[in-house]
Amino acid sequence: MSDDIRPYARPQEGRQPPYLHPDYTSTVTRAPRRRPVRIEHTLTEITGPVFADRWAGPDVADLTRGHGGPPLGERIIVAGRVLDEDGRPVPGTLVELWQCNAAGRYRHPVDQHDAPLDPNFDGRGQALTNERGEYRFLTIKPGAYPWRNSYNSWRPAHIHFGIFGPAFVTRLVTQMYFPGDPLLAFDAIYLGTADSQARERLVAHYDPDLSEAEWALGYRFDIVLRGREATPMETA
Repeated sequence: MSDDIRPYARPQEGRQPPYLHPDYTSTVTRAPRRRPVRIEHTLTEITGPVFADRWAGPDVADLTRGHGGPPLGERIIVAGRVLDEDGRPVPGTLVELWQCNAAGRYRHPVDQHDAPLDPNFDGRGQALTNERGEYRFLTIKPGAYPWRNSYNSWRPAHIHFGIFGPAFVTRLVTQMYFPGDPLLAFDAIYLGTADSQARERLVAHYDPDLSEAEWALGYRFDIVLRGREATPMETA
């Protein structure tokens, strides 16, 4: 159980993506048609898992190893901190990562995009944050890929993150984008967060100090779980 239980704080309007965003066409069928019913919190909503005993398994922070050879694509380091609304680190929380390969294809049976699979890359990782709330992954920069949201729609390069908060119901999911990507201006999911400053919190920052010379570029992406500076999270 978490030793620091706080009541749920509702986000400010426009700083989180809505359930219904017509430009993101699948939300039209997935969004609730009736107003949510408010249910008071019980023990389940205010307590959560701890991972000190490693029941979730070992860290898989290097996605470039464990196969027959190195994956194709540009090596990148993605690192950051998981923080609460007061800027305090959240240690010992599980950070999950999943992504497509450098050609823009996921290793998943549903993805039948006409792009090659990489036998040396499965696009999945996980790590526990340290006492400073830090995580770090070595991976491959994902490619853009087409999706059928509208004619000629392409998703910008992105990495999915799942974060376990201080309660079972606070597993949060978000996406990290790359700076300077021209597809961001056309992406319905990215634009689903109305507040432009909040949207920018989804874009990682290039960090020369995180980069490793002649090896990999470094991108920093902090994840704020809630509060005024919260990272936008997926709700649909």
